[in-house]
Amino acid sequence: MIEAPAISSSSVVKLARGVRLREDAVRGQLVLLAPERAMALDEIAVRIVRALDGERTLDRIAADFAAEFEAPAEEIANDITIFIQQLAARRMLEIAE
Repeated sequence: MIEAPAISSSSVVKLARGVRLREDAVRGQLVLLAPERAMALDEIAVRIVRALDGERTLDRIAADFAAEFEAPAEEIANDITIFIQQLAARRMLEIAE
């Protein structure tokens, strides 16, 4: 099993080099494409991926989503962290700071 880098709520992450968000016309959905792998994404995952600008912390992204969706920031932060850890384990992210 591949060990993922340590990611916390104060991490600033972005898509790794070579990883792109693209539309899969066959499946009719957006996917993350990386060398020799792909990952289908739902609407929420797409929103998270688009928010990974390499400038904002995961806490900031969660706070922005909480304000936008009028939802508990802690719950959103937990969901984002779980998803980010999955991407990191697949080597689709890099830590910017």
